Amino acid sequence: MTGTGKYRSIEEMQQSVIASGCEIVTVAVRRVQTKAPGHEGLAEALDWTKIWMLPNTAGCKTAEEAIRVARLGREMAKLLGQEDNNFVKLEVIPDLKYLLPDPIGTLEAAEQLVKEGFAVLPYINADPLLAKRLEEVGCATVMPLGSPIGSGQGIKNEANIQIIIENAGIPVVVDAGLATPSEASQAMEMGADAVLINSAIAGAKNPAAMARAMSLGVQAGRLANLAGRIPVKVYASASSPLSGTISD
Repeated sequence: MTGTGKYRSIEEMQQSVIASGCEIVTVAVRRVQTKAPGHEGLAEALDWTKIWMLPNTAGCKTAEEAIRVARLGREMAKLLGQEDNNFVKLEVIPDLKYLLPDPIGTLEAAEQLVKEGFAVLPYINADPLLAKRLEEVGCATVMPLGSPIGSGQGIKNEANIQIIIENAGIPVVVDAGLATPSEASQAMEMGADAVLINSAIAGAKNPAAMARAMSLGVQAGRLANLAGRIPVKVYASASSPLSGTISD
């Protein structure tokens, strides 16, 4: 999954989405509706017959705001031809410095949106108990952060994300903080079902090239996970047999 924010131009965004090969693109409902800088014409810039729109509630500080914006996002998707699109990336972020999601507000909003028929994809801290609770109320996925949004710190919560993946009965998407293809690959090697990457692509010197690199990283990580890595050992293990060696 990729995002549509922070690009230097609409053209760079379009090129990057194509280069990434992604099938789901997230769009900030509020920024599109208000025609915020960099978002003018964004809704019309992509071919929504080929890409699934994931409206998000970016900019919402409370559960009530997020619920309202999610409803607007569903209507926006319908206007753009996706009549059966009930997806919403749920973000409830009152913290403007670190952009950390509010766990209580997120859970409250998720419960209501699920009741209204939304497929809820909540953005959360890497909290295994919250992830399980969101699964229990009917969320379609959980999206734990690797590190704070746009920070480029990579995966700082590996142990907790691993617990979430091991215990989840729904897909797990690592979202936020990833900066390099190796980090995207790491998330997939851990068993994540997907990653969502925006800042690392949009802020790169060559966004389209970085989008392609991220795509390859995701593919490599997924294949590695399916292949099954060798166990970690505290001692060496020769790759060639010790029998049949030449001796005096």
